[in-house]
Amino acid sequence: MKNIDKITLSIFASAIALSAQAQMNPKLKFDEALKVIQENYVDEVKDEQLVDAAIKAMVGDLDPHSAYISREEAEAMNQVMSGSFAGIGIKFLKVNDSTIVTGVNPDGPAARGGLRQGDRIIAVDGKTVIGKGLKNQDIMLLLRGEKGKAVKLDVTREGVEKTMVFNIMREQIAELSILASYMVDKEVGYIALSIFGESTRREMDAALKKLKAEGMKKLILDLQNNGGGYVEAAIGVADEFLPKESEVFYSVNNKGDKNYYGTGGFGQFMSGNLVVLIDESTASSSEIVTGALQDHDRAVIVGRRSFGKGLMQKSLVLTDGSVLRITGARYYTPSGRSIQKSYEKGKADYFGDFNRRMASGELKEEGHFQWPDSLKYKTLVNKRTVYGGGGIMPDKFIPIDTNVYSVWLGNVMNSGVLTRTGFNYVQQNRASLMKKYPEFPAFNAAFKSDDLLIDEVLTQAAAKIKGIPAKTDAGARKSIAMELKSEIAALLYIGNSFPLRVRNEDSESFHTALNILRDETMYKKLLSGTIKTTTTKNSK
Repeated sequence: MKNIDKITLSIFASAIALSAQAQMNPKLKFDEALKVIQENYVDEVKDEQLVDAAIKAMVGDLDPHSAYISREEAEAMNQVMSGSFAGIGIKFLKVNDSTIVTGVNPDGPAARGGLRQGDRIIAVDGKTVIGKGLKNQDIMLLLRGEKGKAVKLDVTREGVEKTMVFNIMREQIAELSILASYMVDKEVGYIALSIFGESTRREMDAALKKLKAEGMKKLILDLQNNGGGYVEAAIGVADEFLPKESEVFYSVNNKGDKNYYGTGGFGQFMSGNLVVLIDESTASSSEIVTGALQDHDRAVIVGRRSFGKGLMQKSLVLTDGSVLRITGARYYTPSGRSIQKSYEKGKADYFGDFNRRMASGELKEEGHFQWPDSLKYKTLVNKRTVYGGGGIMPDKFIPIDTNVYSVWLGNVMNSGVLTRTGFNYVQQNRASLMKKYPEFPAFNAAFKSDDLLIDEVLTQAAAKIKGIPAKTDAGARKSIAMELKSEIAALLYIGNSFPLRVRNEDSESFHTALNILRDETMYKKLLSGTIKTTTTKNSK
């Protein structure tokens, strides 16, 4: 016991002596701390793990968007943002113990090789994919691989007795930025962007040309749930709608230097009426585009206040391939407003903003969020009042659908109950459904989810998940019916846009945008800031 006391006193005395010395060089201090841990910690430690943890802690103390990204994470992220990967062009689903093809890219190698929706994959390159042990991620890794290298699939198909074997060459498969692009009516087009990646500008250019060829004179640009991406892609999208040399945004770095970013005048849709849909998940590059279009009085903004991210990151690659994503500047909209919300209370508070907005009533009705006059700015053409300091406020507010954004519905979607129910229904009724609805427009106009299917989903969900509404809950039944219909559409028709097209028919934001575009007087008054419309859904 006395020896322990002596050791403790010795350490304490050393600490006092060190505290009296001049402050150490921070770099030397870090190296010394690492060495002390290596030499004294009771268990063996790996230097790389310690350093990674230290870097993450350092960067995490800066702001909510600066981050340290490991080499593996960086490679996966680059694949997503580059817009392509080597695969075969299918969507699949684990149903019970089986891997079922639920979608086939019509332009992909799987379609050319003869794979169909409903096929059951039993092995990939000789490795079985039957059983409960494999996850979707495991199967995806088996299907993806080196470009130009074939993957062998053993497949069973309803009506075919023998196992079918497909050797399909992997190709670069586009991960598209555009979720949906279609004509709503003879004049109004619709484009939904999910991300701002390397291929976004090319996709936007092609989509706008196609819609214009089909008669588009007005457009709904949907940026709901778009968390951003490359700043260059945001400039490219803004360029589609703004005249040459229009300012998109400017940035300010830690030295106060300003850099201005503008359009090149190569856009496809610079004059037609435009409505942009945003919500509380619209962030970063999406807010750059929305802020530029609002400040130039080029579009009517519909929805709810955006996320509020006005920090620009730059990625610095370390020697081992890991990445430091550091906030290097703040960006400002053309009117001079910063839309960055406060992060003084830490990351948990910052990213928990949705719950705070919901609890305050801001997402349910207008008037619960107010900016101080010090954050007031004017748009560049019509001199409307806009605000900085916490996201972009829409020109027309739309309340949130509390069922669609509920915890219970998210749990149902994640459980797979709804997807399996829709899949089984299509498998049993595909022939009769295709005979009755040979094309999607007929399906979208007339198909109604069966009450028995809705009951089945709610019963199965209630057995697994807490908080499921009663079967008599009209709002819950409506949400389940819509999600079932979107699942069934995705399984019946080849293409990516059909689930979103189904959801749009039940979207208050979508129908409000459509009403605004169909009423020229309303559109002009909203752009001038003289009225706020009453939301309606009678736009069909």
